[in-house]
Amino acid sequence: MANADVDAKREYRTALLKLNARAWGIAVGLLFGLGLFIATIVLIAEGGLDVGSHLALIGKLLPGYRVTVAGAFIGFAYMFVIGYAIGRVIGTVYNFLARGD
Repeated sequence: MANADVDAKREYRTALLKLNARAWGIAVGLLFGLGLFIATIVLIAEGGLDVGSHLALIGKLLPGYRVTVAGAFIGFAYMFVIGYAIGRVIGTVYNFLARGD
């Protein structure tokens, strides 16, 4: 009976510690995507002579991204995919380490 209690506690602990890697991927993807989207839209709304010259450098890494409304959507898509991959890796590594077998 004591062995069954230990196994039940181990299963309970593992279930509590386990993260949903897909949910982490979606959450981090939305965070990254919305971050770039909002930053782009705010710079466009502010206007000025040189709109978002520093943010435009991201276009070197993300082909098609510009500091425009269309670029905001393109940047969101790129950053969502990148954030999703990072979130999945975080969830998977955490689950591997939390398993502790």
